[in-house]
Amino acid sequence: MLEALTIGRVGVDLYPEQSGVPLAGVRSFAKSLGGTATNVAVAAARLGRRTAVLTKVGPDGFGDYVRQALTGFGVSPEHVGTAADLQTPVVFCALDPPEDPPLLFYRSPIAPDLTLGEQDVPWDVVDEVPLLWVTGTGVCTEPARGTQRAILERRARRGHTVLDLDYRPMFWPDVATARAEIGWMLDHVTVAVGNRTEVEVAVGTDDPDEAARRLLDRGVRLAVIKKGADGVLVATPEGSWTVRPQRVEVVCGLGAGDGFGGALIHGLLSGWDPVRLATYANAAGALVASRLACADAMPTAAEIEEVL
Repeated sequence: MLEALTIGRVGVDLYPEQSGVPLAGVRSFAKSLGGTATNVAVAAARLGRRTAVLTKVGPDGFGDYVRQALTGFGVSPEHVGTAADLQTPVVFCALDPPEDPPLLFYRSPIAPDLTLGEQDVPWDVVDEVPLLWVTGTGVCTEPARGTQRAILERRARRGHTVLDLDYRPMFWPDVATARAEIGWMLDHVTVAVGNRTEVEVAVGTDDPDEAARRLLDRGVRLAVIKKGADGVLVATPEGSWTVRPQRVEVVCGLGAGDGFGGALIHGLLSGWDPVRLATYANAAGALVASRLACADAMPTAAEIEEVL
């Protein structure tokens, strides 16, 4: 039985093997599995959870690579579909600066994962899986938007229903549209997680305490706001707490949030209290930031415990 199903973005990340130079100066790249929903499933699998990702790829070699990589990481590829006339997305990044690398997305005319339709959804899994993970990026356009709405309506806030705010401005026509669509999702989930920029888009403020209050007012039972060098705020209707940051030397900031997300899944399924959950997830994210690549950089439980 699956423990967690993530839904949304997948791609192939191409990381420069030279740091501190713009893309024009990069001589070689290393390939890695990528995409927020996909990386989160990998991160949770690294911690022993049975995960799958609902997404789509193109009928090309990169699509084959995605399925092979997922299998190698212990993530079920059963719900990875194929969009017949589209190509599997690739993403280039430049480690300049390493802590916040610029990204260049190749997802035109539309990414396969944004063509998810209701016919692609394993509805029995949506009904029964203990944890369902959706993303803000997943509702940036149709038909994926309507599909994720149908999924959340069917789910009806059962179990753990988590929204990764995952705001990427290049995927949206404007902030107002993103706020409206992501805001709709807030009324259908039990957990919301994002950074200051993402919560500002979702609820109109980047003040962590006020943003957490607004999230809880929407019916979210656990709000998780990543504050960077100021740590992580976790809030429930019973109270709020701030967990101090983990200090690391940043090699690549990409994927840190996904490592955080996989550890969040592990903590939620383990029934941990908010402070323990955030402390553990924060350590996982820090470990990923100290490494190159996303999926390949996800830590094991032993590595996280060593940091803690």
